[in-house]
Amino acid sequence: MIWLIVGLVLFLGVHSVRIAAPEFRAAQIDARGLNAWKGLYSLVAIAGFVILVWGYGMARLDPVVFWVAPSWMSHVVALLMLPAMILLVASQVPAGRIKAAVKQPMLLAVKIWALAHLLVNGDLASLLLFGGFLAWAIVDRISEKKRLLAGITRNPVPGPVKWDAIAVIGGLVLYLAFLLWLHQWLIGVPPIVGL
Repeated sequence: MIWLIVGLVLFLGVHSVRIAAPEFRAAQIDARGLNAWKGLYSLVAIAGFVILVWGYGMARLDPVVFWVAPSWMSHVVALLMLPAMILLVASQVPAGRIKAAVKQPMLLAVKIWALAHLLVNGDLASLLLFGGFLAWAIVDRISEKKRLLAGITRNPVPGPVKWDAIAVIGGLVLYLAFLLWLHQWLIGVPPIVGL
């Protein structure tokens, strides 16, 4: 369990520097340059991600279970994951109507993903993993709203509908890939019981 916690602290910690220590971030960029900051940020994030994936896998071998979800709940999660995947893709393309309306599609995708997975995973490791990501996404969204009100950031401006079409099609392809193959291959668990 300790490695899961270390991985979460590293991964979510580096993703929280802009929230908790914006002056530190700005000072590092001023002193070292934006590319050096991005490089360091990426190294810590990748290391944290690898450690948390490994730690989660290790924690699943000897779980502390609080509840077991009914088998039909996997269908609810599958339904919730469709908009999460579309929002994930929307966050990676230029703004269309979806990105402009949602403002932070990546954070909303993380919230939906984390909440959905909390519905079906009642073990301690899952509560730490998905609960940690859900809490981080909520705090980051609040921070984004404060930066918006302070004039530090701006909301995306609606762009061509083609970016929405790409987000929806890309999200559907990603969703089907995870539903039919990737989730089982990467996580070792079928996303829908009996699939």
